[in-house]
Amino acid sequence: MHDRPDLPSAAPQRPQVLAIVERAYRGAVEKQFADALYLALELHRQLGGIDILLRGQAVTYAARDAHVPPLRLGNRVIETLTDPRGDVLRLLDAGVRVYAEEPGLAAYGLDGEGRLLDRVRPMPADEAAARWSTYRMVCFM
Repeated sequence: MHDRPDLPSAAPQRPQVLAIVERAYRGAVEKQFADALYLALELHRQLGGIDILLRGQAVTYAARDAHVPPLRLGNRVIETLTDPRGDVLRLLDAGVRVYAEEPGLAAYGLDGEGRLLDRVRPMPADEAAARWSTYRMVCFM
């Protein structure tokens, strides 16, 4: 049997887009309705699949045991901040591959066994850069 380019392949194809998230918790109060991870889920749907690479402080989005504490601004306490771990889990459940760059994991003490959410894969920094050319598009979110 020969592969025919006019017929869809039964094997899942590698996403053509790599979305890199490296700035974490930006505008946490203002963006309670939408953020980079929410956008990533929509891009995954519209583009037919993406991979996510968490870098720098954004690797903490995949920390297994982290929680989002309330934020105090003067006399006001804000307890409605989104939990990025929930967003990462939604991405994983949608079939997005989520990677966390190892230098960030080491910097934030997340490089030990069982410290990341299941299905989040650590990635060496040199491997991340080497993979860029395998994607049609690399974007920073």
